[in-house]
Amino acid sequence: MSEHQHIDHDALAELRDVMEDEFAILVNTFLQDADDRLEQLRAGAASEDAEEVRKMAHSFKGSCINIGAPELAERCRTAEQRGRDGDLSDIHDCISAIEAELGAVRQELAHFRDG
Repeated sequence: MSEHQHIDHDALAELRDVMEDEFAILVNTFLQDADDRLEQLRAGAASEDAEEVRKMAHSFKGSCINIGAPELAERCRTAEQRGRDGDLSDIHDCISAIEAELGAVRQELAHFRDG
């Protein structure tokens, strides 16, 4: 996994400069929101709702881009494309990949959570 960048540290530093004292709140909000979005992705996959998978993955991808998590955004893009194509045959693998990458992102963001 070392060939992938879990966090874009330049983007994160810029975001931290802009957010100042609110940065830890932003990180906490992203992580809580990510858990919710992951659960909604799972629900969409369980009900075989390709449109719900597409919408949730698209929204999650945007959040990942905003926080500077490019690999997580890419994995969400893959799930989004599966939903767009209406092909959920490997969506559980896509969601597992998102979950694994979210774990790596969570570890890298952990020291920013409390300011």
